[in-house]
Amino acid sequence: MMAQYLEIKAEHEGALLFYRMGDFYEMFFDDAVAAAEALDIALTKRGKHDGNDIPMCGVPHHAAEGYFLTLIRKGFRVAVCEQMESPAEAKKRGHKSVVRREVVRLVTPGTLTEDSLLEARRHNYLAAFAEVRDAQALAWVDISTGAFHVMPLPLVRLGPELARLSPSELVVSESKEGELRGLVADFDIALTELSRASFDSTSAEKRICELFSIATLDAFGNFSRAEVSAMGALINYLEITQKGKLPLLRPPQKENEARTVQIDAATRRNLELTHGLNGGRAGSLLGLMDRTQTAAGARLLERRISSPSRVSQTIGRRLDAVSYAFENSRLRQDVRDTLRKTPDLDRALSRLALDRGGPRDLAAIRNGLAEAERLAQQTQGSALPELMQDAAKGLVGHDALITLLEEALIAEPPLLARDGGFIASGFDSELDESRKLRDEGRSVIAAMQVQFVSDTGISALKIKHNNVLGYFIETTATHAEKMLSPPLSEKFIHRQTTANQVRFTTVELSEMETKILNAGNHALEIEKRLYEKLRGAILERSAEIGVTSTGIAEVDLAFALAELAAVENWVRPKVDDSRAFNIEGGRHPVVERALSQQSGDPFIANHCDLTAERGANIWLLTGPNMAGKSTFLRQNALIALMAQMGSFVPATSAHIGIVSQLFSRVGASDDLARGRSTFMVEMVETAAILNQADDRALVILDEIGRGTATYDGLSIAWATLEHLHDVNKSRALFATHYHEMTGLSAKLDGVDNATVAVKEWEGEVIFLHEVRKGAADRSYGVQVAQLAGLPDSVIARARVVLEALEKGEREGGAKQKTLIDDLPLFSAIPAPAPQPVKTSAVEEKLKEVSPDELTPREALDLLYKLKEAARS
Repeated sequence: MMAQYLEIKAEHEGALLFYRMGDFYEMFFDDAVAAAEALDIALTKRGKHDGNDIPMCGVPHHAAEGYFLTLIRKGFRVAVCEQMESPAEAKKRGHKSVVRREVVRLVTPGTLTEDSLLEARRHNYLAAFAEVRDAQALAWVDISTGAFHVMPLPLVRLGPELARLSPSELVVSESKEGELRGLVADFDIALTELSRASFDSTSAEKRICELFSIATLDAFGNFSRAEVSAMGALINYLEITQKGKLPLLRPPQKENEARTVQIDAATRRNLELTHGLNGGRAGSLLGLMDRTQTAAGARLLERRISSPSRVSQTIGRRLDAVSYAFENSRLRQDVRDTLRKTPDLDRALSRLALDRGGPRDLAAIRNGLAEAERLAQQTQGSALPELMQDAAKGLVGHDALITLLEEALIAEPPLLARDGGFIASGFDSELDESRKLRDEGRSVIAAMQVQFVSDTGISALKIKHNNVLGYFIETTATHAEKMLSPPLSEKFIHRQTTANQVRFTTVELSEMETKILNAGNHALEIEKRLYEKLRGAILERSAEIGVTSTGIAEVDLAFALAELAAVENWVRPKVDDSRAFNIEGGRHPVVERALSQQSGDPFIANHCDLTAERGANIWLLTGPNMAGKSTFLRQNALIALMAQMGSFVPATSAHIGIVSQLFSRVGASDDLARGRSTFMVEMVETAAILNQADDRALVILDEIGRGTATYDGLSIAWATLEHLHDVNKSRALFATHYHEMTGLSAKLDGVDNATVAVKEWEGEVIFLHEVRKGAADRSYGVQVAQLAGLPDSVIARARVVLEALEKGEREGGAKQKTLIDDLPLFSAIPAPAPQPVKTSAVEEKLKEVSPDELTPREALDLLYKLKEAARS
C-alpha cells in the first residue's frame, strides 16, 4: 500500500495527497506533518519506511469538504485520491492485491464547485494571463457558473483588472511567474505556473474547438493569438485539475476595456466598493445595495458595481428596467416573492456537469425552471422595457423538462444518489415492483418475529439487522439456554454471543434476507440509472438553462435596485454623453445608513456642480477635519458610479455626463512590505492619476502633500491642481488644508473654491456639514484636537503656539522664528486654567423646570419668561 502511495504522491508533488482508505482520507510523511499543523488534528505514526516511523494523520471522508476549505485558505492544494474498486473486486486479482486508487481531482482556489466551499453570492474566478509576441490578454472563468470571458490587456492594466475581478487563482506561463509574483501578491491571489506548451496558441485553439465541438473559433468572434493562448491555458489547467471531467462552460465572451469605467485598485479600496475596511461586505457599497433575492442576482450586482458601463445606451436600458420596477410597487412585491423561492441554477448545473451533484441539484433545476415560468407570466406585457423583455424571453421553453422532473422526483430529495428514495412512486414500474418487495419484506420480518416469539415463548426475542450479520434473532443471555437446547436448537442456529445477548438465525430467515436485500439493492441500482438519465436530460438543455439563469439575474437585479430606491428615497439620474456633472442634494449612501441605524441623525445633503459650461470643472474644497470633506468627495464618486452601473442614486436630482475613469486618492497608509512610507504611497497613487486621467475622468483628491514638510507639500499640491486643470482637464474635487491654494481660483478659470461650513461657539467648533461656495479662513485644528480629548494643558499650549506662529507670519518670516524661540516652555509658566463656561439666564430657568408637572397655562407663561430672559 505504501508503495502505491509513494507512486501516486510522486505524480503530485505540489499538493497534499488525500489518500482514501475506507471511510477516511489519510496523509503520510511530510503531507501528514503539514496537514496536522494546518488543520489542528492529531499527528500519529504507522509502520516504518527506511527504518523511520511514518507520520500519519487523517480526516473522515464525509467531512472532507470543510478540511479542503481550511487548507485552500492557508495556501495548500489538495490531490483527492479515491478507491476505484472495492476490496472484494481487488481480491479477484489475487489475495494480496491492493485496491486500485487514482487521483480524481486537484482542489485549488480557482476550481471549487461545492456550495460549502463557495460564497453563494460571489463569483469564484480562475484567471490566466498570456503574452504572445508584444500582445497580452487575460481570460477568466467561473467553473461553478460556466461564465467564460477574455479581453486584450496590456501588462500595465493587469493590476486594475485583477482588482476588479478578484480571482482566486491566476495561471501564468513559467517564464512570466517571476515577473508577476510581486504584482499578484498585492491582491492575495494564488499564483500557478504552467509550462510554456500550455500557452501555445495553436494547441490552445484546438483545445477550445474540441471543448465546444466547433470547427473554427470564428463562430464566437475574432480573437487575437494572445486571447486564444489565455483561453487555451485555462482549459488545459482545468483538464489537469479535473482529470478530464471538464466543467460546463459557456462560449467565451470578449470584453472591451473601453466599454467599462476604469477604476484602479487604490480607488476601489478607498471607495470601499465591494469590501469594507474590515475586508468583508459590511460597510461597503455592495453590502448596502444588495437587496437581491437570488445568488445569480447578487453575483450580477457585484459585477455591475465592479464594472460600471460607459455606454449611455446600455445605462439607459438598465435604468428603464429599474424605473419600470420602481413604478409598479405591487408587481415588485410579487416578483420578489417568486425570486425568493428560486434556487441557484448555474451552480446546480455546474455540479451536475462535473458529476459532483446529487438528487437535490436535479430538484434545484426543476424548482428553478418552474419559478422562471412563473416569473415570465408575472412580467409579461407591452409596457415592459427592452431589457426586461429580453430577459423574459429566456425564462420560458422548458415545459417538457419541467414535466419530466416533476414526475420523476419527490418534493424533497436526499443529498446523495446513493441514499436512494428520490424517485417518485409511479414513475418507473420496475422500481415500484422492487420497492414493493423490499417494503413488504420488512412487514414479513415483523410477522416472522411474532411467529418466533410464539414458537419459543420468549417475549424479549427480536429480529434485528446490521451490516456484518445481516438479519438475526437476538435474545437475552437468560433465555439463550432454552434456545440452545432441543427441540429449539434444531430450528434456531447459533451465530454469535456478546456480553449480554445471544444471536441466532434460521434457514427461513436467511432465505427471506436474500430476497429483501436483492430487492433493496435492485431498487437502488434502478434509481441510480434513472438519476443518470435525468442528469443527461438536463445537460442536453444546459445552454437554454444558462440563458434562463441570466434572465433571472437581470430581473432580480432590476427589482432589487427598485426596492432599494423606494426604501431609501433615491432618484433616477440623467446619464448622457456630455461632460456635465451636477448633483443636487447628494448623499453618501453608506454613511447615511450608518447614521440612521446608530444615532437616528439625518444626513446633511449637499450639491456638487462640476459642469465646465456653468463655471468650473474643479472644486477646491477647504474646511476643518471632521467637517465632512472626505465624505463629500466619496459620495460624489459613488453617485457617478451608481448612475453608470444603472442604479437610482441618493440625491434629489443628478445629471452625469459619462465618466470614463474614476480615480480616488483619499487616505493612505504605510506599505512596509515594499519599504514605502505613507507619503510615498500617496505620491505613487497621485502619479498614476496625473499620468492616466483623461478629460472624461472624475478625480477626487484629499489633502495631497500632507505627509512631508509644509512648503514641499504645498508646492506639490499646487502643481498637481494646475496639472489637472491644464493637462488632464478632468472633473475633480480637490480637498486641502493649504489655504494659500484658494488664490488659484482667481488664476484658473476652471477652479472654484468651496468650503464645509462650521460655527464657533464659546471656543468650540460646531460642524454643520454644509458645502458652500467660498474658502475657509482657518482649519480649526486645535478645536478638533480638543474634541478628540487632548489634555487641556496641551490644548492651551497649542493655542499659544498657534497665535505666535500666525503673528509671525503676519509680521514676516524673519520674525517668526524669533517669536517661536521666545515662547516659554511648558515648565516655564503654568498653562492657563480653562475658563468656566458661563450659563445664561435661560439655562438657569430651564434647570428648574419639570416638564411633566407643567399645565398648558404654566407652559405658556414659561415661554414668555424665557423670551424675556433671552433679551436680557
